[in-house]
Amino acid sequence: MIIVTGGAGFIGANFVLDWLALNDEPVLNLDKLTYAGNLENLASIEQDARHVFVHGDIADAPLLAHLFAQHRPRAVVNFAAESHVDRSIKGPEAFVQTNVVGTLHLLEASRAYWSSLEKEEQQAFRFLHVSTDEVYGSLEPGEPAFTEQHPFEPNSPYSASKAASDHLVRAWHHTYGLPVLTTNCSNNYGPYHFPEKLIPLMIINALAGKPLPIYGDGQQIRDWLYVRDHCSAIRQVLERGSVGETYNIGGWNEQTNLDIVGQICGLLDEWRPLPDGRSYRQQIVFVKDRPGHDRRYAIDARKLEHELGWKPAETFASGLRKTVAWYLEHPDWVANVQSGAYRTWMQTQYAETALA
Repeated sequence: MIIVTGGAGFIGANFVLDWLALNDEPVLNLDKLTYAGNLENLASIEQDARHVFVHGDIADAPLLAHLFAQHRPRAVVNFAAESHVDRSIKGPEAFVQTNVVGTLHLLEASRAYWSSLEKEEQQAFRFLHVSTDEVYGSLEPGEPAFTEQHPFEPNSPYSASKAASDHLVRAWHHTYGLPVLTTNCSNNYGPYHFPEKLIPLMIINALAGKPLPIYGDGQQIRDWLYVRDHCSAIRQVLERGSVGETYNIGGWNEQTNLDIVGQICGLLDEWRPLPDGRSYRQQIVFVKDRPGHDRRYAIDARKLEHELGWKPAETFASGLRKTVAWYLEHPDWVANVQSGAYRTWMQTQYAETALA
């Protein structure tokens, strides 16, 4: 069995679904079910005996000790995190509690359990920590993409908390010998993405006839990674990665925010044309930029390709078509995930940003 934390969230749920579709090894799924955790993401495996769901917090040390003792996992894959930059600016403490304190407790529970294992089981055990390219800071146009040797220069409370967690994972390996692996990924997109993030927000707002809010001039650049490609890379790292190493996972797909929104509008114009024949692009509005907004991220994923043979299967164009199609085909999921708490957050966030 493996333990997956945060397995009801966007990336974690996709990982759990793919894992059980590809092999029979059971998964213990530990998730706090905050606003972004959604059991509906896992509805297709609700009756699958290989999937054991536990509602709990990675900062709950007694619960972790109980779960390790009861289920005796061979690996931990840690997706559990607060992950939205805008929310971290409004309320940074929750990010420190989950991303730093929570990771600390998970590391300590893993270390205590690992220390109790026989030598052969110790050698086979892995702690895989899933992190972000945002820990590296921001790149200027033309600068080389982030490699695993790039210094950490986090610029938001979110990225600072993730950088701190990465440092803890590294220290637990070097100090205690815990067999860890770290992955730093670029922006993910795909099915089950909570609709406060750029791509699902634009799809859902466009269909609802709402404004498509773009920060600043829309020229911020990100590398985009289809979520199922990310999941396949994590499986490769878990199976074959070198203990103590960090692997960058990217899609080789740098795009500006404005270009992404334009491509989404183009797909919706094709698949769900407006009655008046106009383009969804008419709904684009530019809003005041968020504080400290990083200008460019880009991932150099050559280490992962050279050492483990991994490359993304999707281009941005193919992945975006799959993503937009998924949201068009799952209106019930969209309606159910947009809870009162989500609506309140969106109203608060964008009411405070004057149109540029």
